[in-house]
Amino acid sequence: MGKTLAKTPDTLYERDFHAWLMDQAERLRARSHNDIDWDNLAEEVESVGLSQKREIRKRLGVLLMHLLKWEHQPTQRSHSWQSTISEQRAHVQGLIELSPSLARFPDESMDWSYRWAARHAARETGLAPATFPQKPPYTAAQALDDAFLPGPPWTADDLIRD
Repeated sequence: MGKTLAKTPDTLYERDFHAWLMDQAERLRARSHNDIDWDNLAEEVESVGLSQKREIRKRLGVLLMHLLKWEHQPTQRSHSWQSTISEQRAHVQGLIELSPSLARFPDESMDWSYRWAARHAARETGLAPATFPQKPPYTAAQALDDAFLPGPPWTADDLIRD
């Protein structure tokens, strides 16, 4: 039996993605319309948009998980939880600021993000999954509101130093 030779990538897109990106950017700046790899470029541009949505959805999930932990484990509240909540809010708000057309996306992805958050909150806290509501107990607007923290009132002195 003869050896099967691996197919050698025959386009720059297949051989070196970064080099292909830089080449396409240069061609776009030069207005070299006939030299653009239109199909692959369109796919990659679309991919950038999808990655922004994935980033918002994931960060919203982490935010919701920490809001659940904050609400359901008030004696475990810590500066790091508070910091994570603040950081996730800032990142989501920053992504929306850069791409205002994504302003409604947190509402649209709330169900997926909440399911992810509830599963992970149960794992991290050791609480039964049934502890957490089936549906999101907060709106996206509440979750992203810097003044919103669910559960019993608290003061900075109540937080665990970590």
